[in-house]
Amino acid sequence: MSDNDNSRYVPALRFRWLTPTFDVVVRTTTRERAFKTALIQQARLETGRRVLDVGCGTGTLALWVTQRYPHVQVAGVDGDPAILSIASRKARDSGVQIRFDHGFSYRLPYADAEFDRILSSLFFHHLSWQDKERTAGEMFRVMRPGGELHVADWGRPTGPFMRIGFLTVQLLDGFSNTQDNLKGRLVELFQAAGFAEVAQTRTFSTMSGTLALYRAIKPRSAPNEAESISRLQYF
Repeated sequence: MSDNDNSRYVPALRFRWLTPTFDVVVRTTTRERAFKTALIQQARLETGRRVLDVGCGTGTLALWVTQRYPHVQVAGVDGDPAILSIASRKARDSGVQIRFDHGFSYRLPYADAEFDRILSSLFFHHLSWQDKERTAGEMFRVMRPGGELHVADWGRPTGPFMRIGFLTVQLLDGFSNTQDNLKGRLVELFQAAGFAEVAQTRTFSTMSGTLALYRAIKPRSAPNEAESISRLQYF
């Protein structure tokens, strides 16, 4: 990890001392079971698929995918070793095999076209716009042509109460990096990275604001792929 990575990384719930409470907070404030189940269903996973959970946190999403679809290969990646240790322990306690890797979303430690599906949950709002762009570019790079991206994150509020609720997220995770979610810019983000058929598919009203699900596809024929990657590449 470089000093630059250290300075840019935002831990779950912003403060490291809150990391042990992450699962409880997410479960009680975001309707976690409902939106993550919907995200998994949306991904339409089949036997033999290779799935990557970017910003996997404590591994709940990766764990639920593995339990529901035991014949898919699941990997999770996160930049926080402390939270990855929680994820590994949860997987061991559940008796499932999940590969958890330490790495940053804007510099994924994987080969080109390695995954059929990429999932991400409550992660993009932690990133600056520049790192959102680099992350989307990296997701595009490590996804196979015809693969799909499925994201759950905070979206444009569906009403005044949702906007007020989202203030709690902004107080914890920061105002500047969450503005892009507040403005509904994730569709624009994925389109700029080269993904096709980008859409917000549904929303969930929670006590912390409006959660949105997104879906995008990497075209099987992508003549501008190299151009998209070079424009968003971190290096």
